[in-house]
Amino acid sequence: MPTQTDPHQKKEKENIPPMPRTVWVLGSMMFLINLSFVMIYSFSGIYLKTLLGVTTVWIGFLEGMAEAASYAMKLFSGMFSDYIGRRKPIMIFGYMLSVFSRPLLAIASSFGLVFAARLMERLGNGIQATPRDAMVADVAHRKRIGASYGLKRSLGTAGSFFGAVCGILAMIWTHNNYQQVFWLATIPAFIAFFILLFFVKESKNFDHPAVSAEIPLPAPKRRQRIHWSNLPLLGQTFWLLMIVNAIFMLSRMSETFLILHAHSNFGLENTYAPAIMMLFNAGWCVASYPVGVLADRMNRYWFLAIGIIFIVLADLILASAMSLTFVFVGVLFWGIQYGVTQNIFVSLIAETVPENLRGTGFGCYYIISAISALLADVGAGNISHHYGEAYAFLGSGIIALISLLTLMVIMGYKRKK
Repeated sequence: MPTQTDPHQKKEKENIPPMPRTVWVLGSMMFLINLSFVMIYSFSGIYLKTLLGVTTVWIGFLEGMAEAASYAMKLFSGMFSDYIGRRKPIMIFGYMLSVFSRPLLAIASSFGLVFAARLMERLGNGIQATPRDAMVADVAHRKRIGASYGLKRSLGTAGSFFGAVCGILAMIWTHNNYQQVFWLATIPAFIAFFILLFFVKESKNFDHPAVSAEIPLPAPKRRQRIHWSNLPLLGQTFWLLMIVNAIFMLSRMSETFLILHAHSNFGLENTYAPAIMMLFNAGWCVASYPVGVLADRMNRYWFLAIGIIFIVLADLILASAMSLTFVFVGVLFWGIQYGVTQNIFVSLIAETVPENLRGTGFGCYYIISAISALLADVGAGNISHHYGEAYAFLGSGIIALISLLTLMVIMGYKRKK
């Protein structure tokens, strides 16, 4: 006999609202700022190595410090946004740093100035990222969280994809003039900043009761105090997830090493270096939104496992590549794992931690990622310098396998519990 549909479930399904306007606006900002970033980032490693004579050891140190600074700022900006009950003012300050780092890089002619510009850009990125992610959770329907993050991320990675295209065209147009390309990259960054100022509207839902699958908190006050005692309130599920994240991020070195691998070992021309970022972001963009939608209906942990498997496959292909074609395939797989894992991590955090501690939850995720990212890039830089990039990817694959085994153990523990 056919089963009857619960009218309450049917009504709830029909009443799910469309994607919030704020998510679309934030996604358009990410499109532009990522377009600007990739126009610069695609050439930064080659610029440092070929024009300024910087070794991969120092490039790895630069990338590690820049990413660690970004992730560290994500912790403090998240906690502070929970404290003041506002997201937009913090985002404005972060975007200001990111935007004004572009002209500084355009005039840089030494490693010190490049380092300062990259650090400034990553600090700005870190400051605005956690309030932005928390703002998505503030406005999204609980049944559309994965899809909302997926849409925002897909728009952002689409911007990165077109940033690579614009980077190639800009290099051809300027006859391989790095400084002029960096100046052109400031234009979309300024447009994104003005969109933030005039078109982003902040949610007013900070007075709603907190909801957590593990810890039923009372309705929070308007202002959430900053205190280390908040950390246990994030829940056991959150901290088990962070163990997986800490190990996994040790395997995820900077994309600069993908570009240097293709350039140094397979003769990819400087002008077409953004093709690596194009493929990387194509994989990221294609995976983000579909995975977000599917994960809203299925077990997110299995999708996380699939994402880790993709980075293992990418590492194997990159480490054993015999031609540029195989490198391109490995880069595409590397992008797909980003689209899967980053979406799933933030979605799990959004649905696991209490509503009034979302900024803190995202911030802890980012600070843990910061430590692992610094170690990953410094390690990759040293391995690449002494043994070559292929061995760096081999090490990445081994660490990713360890994170996958850890995830399987945690999933088994949660099932028994």
